[in-house]
This record gives sequence, C-alpha cells and structure tokens, in this order.
Amino acid sequence: MLRAWRAYGAGEGDPLALLPAEGGQGVTAAYAAEHRPLLMLAMGRPGAAQALVRAANSAGPRGARLRVAGAALLAQRGDRAGALALLEGNGAPIVAARGLVAAGRPLPGAIAAADAGMAELVVRLALDLHAQELTPLAAMFARLGTWLAPDNSEAWLVAAELLAQQGRQQLAVLLLANVAPEDPFAITARDQRIRIRLDGGDRDAALADALAAANAASAGTTDWVRLGEVYGAMGRQAEAAEAYRRALAVRRDGDDAQAEWVLWLMRGGALDEAGNWPEARAALQRAYRLAPDQPFVLNYLGYAQLVRRENAAGAERLIREAHRRAPDNSAITDSLGWALYLRGSYGEAIALLEQAARDQPADVEINEHLGDAYFAAGRRVEARFAWKAASVYAEGAAATRIAAKMETGLTRALAAR
Repeated sequence: MLRAWRAYGAGEGDPLALLPAEGGQGVTAAYAAEHRPLLMLAMGRPGAAQALVRAANSAGPRGARLRVAGAALLAQRGDRAGALALLEGNGAPIVAARGLVAAGRPLPGAIAAADAGMAELVVRLALDLHAQELTPLAAMFARLGTWLAPDNSEAWLVAAELLAQQGRQQLAVLLLANVAPEDPFAITARDQRIRIRLDGGDRDAALADALAAANAASAGTTDWVRLGEVYGAMGRQAEAAEAYRRALAVRRDGDDAQAEWVLWLMRGGALDEAGNWPEARAALQRAYRLAPDQPFVLNYLGYAQLVRRENAAGAERLIREAHRRAPDNSAITDSLGWALYLRGSYGEAIALLEQAARDQPADVEINEHLGDAYFAAGRRVEARFAWKAASVYAEGAAATRIAAKMETGLTRALAAR
C-alpha cells in the first residue's frame, strides 16, 4: 500500500499495479479493497466512485469515513452531484457532509495526495493493532496519521481514543480540539470528548459540554440523549429522565438516530432508578406497545414488576418471551431464573442462574440470586460460595446485604431484588 501511494505521489508508473489482485483473501486483500478505489479516485479513473461505495458498504464503522473522503475529493474537483451520490445514509457525519456539499462549502478530509493516502493506511493499521491489544503501538501509528494528514478527523478521533485507553485523558481531549467545528465528524468528536471526560472523572466538564449541545438552537434528539446519559452516569436520574423526555419531544418521524421505543425505555429506566415507579411503569409500557418483540423491553418491564412482587404471572410471561427471543443473554436468563425462584421452582431456577453465572462470573446480581436459590434449596455451602463471588464487586447496600447473608444466612429481610 505504501509503495502504491509513493508511486502515485512521485508520478512513477501505475500505482494500481503494485496492489494485490482483486478478489484475494487475508489482511492484505482487506486493505487493498479500501485503497484501490481511493487511488482510483485520486487518479481520476473511471468507476472509482462505484468501487468506493462497495468498499464503504463492507467497511463497517469506517464506511462513513470512506464516503466522506471520496465526496470531499469530488467536491474539490467541482463534481457536486458525484459527491452527493456518495453521501447516502442518515448517520450524523454523512448528513453533515451532505449539508456542506449542498451549500457549496468546503468539505475536509479529501485523499488527493500521497501523504493523505498513507495517513488513511496507518489509521486503519492502528485500529487493527488495537484490536490485537497492541494499544501503545496502535497509538503511535494513529499519531503518525495526524501528522501526515491533519485534516483527517478520523486520525484525531482514533489517536484520542487510544491515548484515553492508556489513561491519558487530558492529552486525548486536547487532540480532539483538532477536529474543526465545521468537520462532518465534529459531533462524533464532541461525543467522544464527553465520554473521555466522564471516564476520566471530569464529570463537571462532561456535563458542561453536554448542556451546551442540548441548549444550542440546533439541538436534536441525540443531543438530549447524550445529556441524559451524562446525568445518568452522575447518578442524577430524575434529570436524566427529563432529558429523555426532551429527546422524545424533539424527535421527528423518520429520525433513525434513536428509535422511539429506545427513548421510552431509557426514560423508563431513569425514572425507575430515580424511584418514580408509577411514571417509570407508564414509560416502559409505552416502549412495550411500540416494540412488543424487543427482548430488552420485555425483560425490563417484566423484571421491574417482578422485583416489586407486582403482576407476577404477567411479569413472568414477559420474561419468558424475552428469553425465547434472546436465549443467550445472561441478564435475561438471570431474570427468568429469579422469576422461577420466586414461585418456588428452585431446581429450574438454579439451572438457569448457574448458566447466567457461567456467562457472567463477575456479575454481582446474578451471583447473589444464585446464592439465594442455593440457600432456599438447602445447598448452604454452595450458597456461601455464590455470595462470596457476589461480594467481590458489590458496593453500597448490596455489599452490606450480601455480607449479612454470609454471616446469618438468607432471611426475608435480606432477600435480593
């Protein structure tokens, strides 16, 4: 790939001849599938845009970056129609890029020179190295990408993410400042900056960023969802629920960024955590009416009723349907196991709870449920082992409750949720 881009930059021979043949297998072929259409587009070869669309459709999350890069180059060359044809989709960066091209404004991120092509290569390499848990090396290649092509926003996004994962949150936030406000990936950079600050403990700065976005005149559903998530991370669940209400209020039909049922589920969850069960139940029921086949909705509504010993039969039916639709989800398996425990079917309950614990051995709630079921079935030694496993990561009231069970055994006052 590097030789091909060098040949293009130096004007020596046919760069495409240096790439492996099309249709090959393995890592090299995967890289060539992206860089062949990028080189073709830079060289003005026929069929380049169509080839780039095929590459973008196979590139997963990188597809948006490839589309924007191609559109930026075509727009630079005055082919506005060709640029717009590349920018199909409803993702935020694609929508933003489409708006810039339609308005005749510059679209950054074009790959017109050898250094930009090489930058694209090393950023992809950084992502693949990170996937192999070689994060420090991956970060080095991502930073090399930022030097080669400072207007490649993906390079800054990847470099910042990799530095943040090494505990260098302050430097990561500084890198994200290099993504210009008019860049199609500016919203992505803002979201990443908020998340990095949250993860790094700078919650006030994260909240300030999220509030500024939500209070802007152009604020949309995703801005209010982001604010709700920040409030949720800060434990301010009532304010999170209000943010999700605002997200629902500004949501328009056809908005694919957030399905309506997801927003009602988020609002219901926040209200539940805030202790407002009547409104939470109404929100969750609304989500269920909108998406009666979604296992997460079925499970949340069923389990929330179950822990309140409310509508036990109906709650179990919802959870059973959730488990039928998502049998490998450990949280749903735990819910069904707990439902069976509550009605005294300890053997069936233990089988399901053991399965959930195997899948999520560090989960506090699953291990506590398993311990309770063991104890009720007379398997006291196994109950202590399960509670001990739960105690490793338990905090607050759960830690206190589990410690008491290990000391005195299970009582009605110490029953898990």
